[in-house]
Amino acid sequence: MASDFMYGCNQVLKHNRDGSFATQTDRRRTLALVDRQLQELGVKKLKLKNIGARHVDALLHRWQQEGLSAGTIKNRMAHLRWVSEKIGKNGVISRNNDTLGIDARQYVSNRDLSSQLDLERLKLVCDERLQVSFQLQQLFGLRREECMKLQPNVADRGDVLHLDKTKGNRPRDIPVRTPEQRALLDRAKLLAGGGSLIPPDLKYVEQLNRYKTACIRMGLNKAHGLRHGYAQQRYLELTGRQCAACGGLERREMSPDMRQTDREARQLITEELGHTRDEITSVYLGR
Repeated sequence: MASDFMYGCNQVLKHNRDGSFATQTDRRRTLALVDRQLQELGVKKLKLKNIGARHVDALLHRWQQEGLSAGTIKNRMAHLRWVSEKIGKNGVISRNNDTLGIDARQYVSNRDLSSQLDLERLKLVCDERLQVSFQLQQLFGLRREECMKLQPNVADRGDVLHLDKTKGNRPRDIPVRTPEQRALLDRAKLLAGGGSLIPPDLKYVEQLNRYKTACIRMGLNKAHGLRHGYAQQRYLELTGRQCAACGGLERREMSPDMRQTDREARQLITEELGHTRDEITSVYLGR
């Protein structure tokens, strides 16, 4: 039986399906974790409407004592902030993470985290729709959820692939630059017909589980490295040189002209990947 706190959270989650499937799943898991850990901290019979700063401070202290990364703590705080704001308690959790005493995330490592698909790897995946989904990640830099939910016959606008149902509700256009991209889109359109790349008899979560199994078979870590590869290839195309993550010059080593092209390329790649901050794109490209 759900606690009073979790019952309240479940009601909010039921009526507010903001964000992607993955975001909603992470949000639910975080709130369930918060519920359990508050009880372990001695907070009993707490109702969601009564959550306050002292509860948030207790959780934050615990997570910091556990040595969790700043990124993990910020994600958990974002989910707590979301549910608090949904019930009208906007001031419970500060929007300024510095005020909460959470360190800034470390995004950039100048390590190459890219992955590449080849025919031998793809042959390990029996589902042709999944094969195309993985290739869309590599050739267009799509996120995991995007590459499966994509409706190719709707998204294909000729010279661009238009995405509107995206993380953060930020529509974007990705240029169709090569014959390989065009051939892949045409194949995807034939497979999907008027729908998405999820088989008509499956739900997204079922196709997601098949996707995860395929990643294991191909030796990919969630296939996010395919997005890294896309970003790095685009950087090479736009600047004529390798990015720092692939052994190219770091920004401090560049001439003023090179820094200008570096800045322009990063801005464009950030938009194509569906991000808003250059610092996140630096995870893909280095700095």
